[in-house]
Amino acid sequence: MLILKSSVSKLLFVAFILMIGCRAKDDFPGLEYAPNMYHSVPYEGLSQITDESSGKWLSNREDGKGEYFNSNPNNPHGMNLREPVDGTVKRNMSGYMPYRVHKDSVDLAARILKNPVEKSDEILSDGKQLYSVFCQACHGSQGKGDGKVGEVMLGVPAYNVGRVKDVPEGHIFHVITHGKGRMWPHGSQITIEERWKIVHYVQQLQQLD
Repeated sequence: MLILKSSVSKLLFVAFILMIGCRAKDDFPGLEYAPNMYHSVPYEGLSQITDESSGKWLSNREDGKGEYFNSNPNNPHGMNLREPVDGTVKRNMSGYMPYRVHKDSVDLAARILKNPVEKSDEILSDGKQLYSVFCQACHGSQGKGDGKVGEVMLGVPAYNVGRVKDVPEGHIFHVITHGKGRMWPHGSQITIEERWKIVHYVQQLQQLD
């Protein structure tokens, strides 16, 4: 019993020493494995470390400053990230603005949206290829609603019949983006430019007899 108590005491003592060793204080972060994985060396976007000696115990910087010093003194608000100019709207790398029309506003989309992608044989070819990947399984190769999945689901409309034949480009784009009825949204899978290419191809299928 005495041996057991002695062993427990030793274990508790070791645990206490380890806890003390891991305690961080001031510029000492405690015991860390690969500290550069915990502390960002590049600039942090939303915060600044203004103490030039922060992390100096680890630093190998040529300017002699601490490893964790990452402030840009020219930026305001205690951030390294520069705020966008007032009134600007973020665009993607292709120059398109985010699509903000609400999912329930298909009629609005039909009225106001115009295809920014100029129609050409190359664009139609791209649209056909994208259509075959994302749309053909339900809508069929000629947009008649007779794809393999469409045959099972039933009720997939044909593009060249009834009111679907006359829906404008904005309507088509909106439905691809947000979905409609049993059709799920594809905005997260297909880029804005690719959606407009598909619109061109779908409009071609609308004209088939």
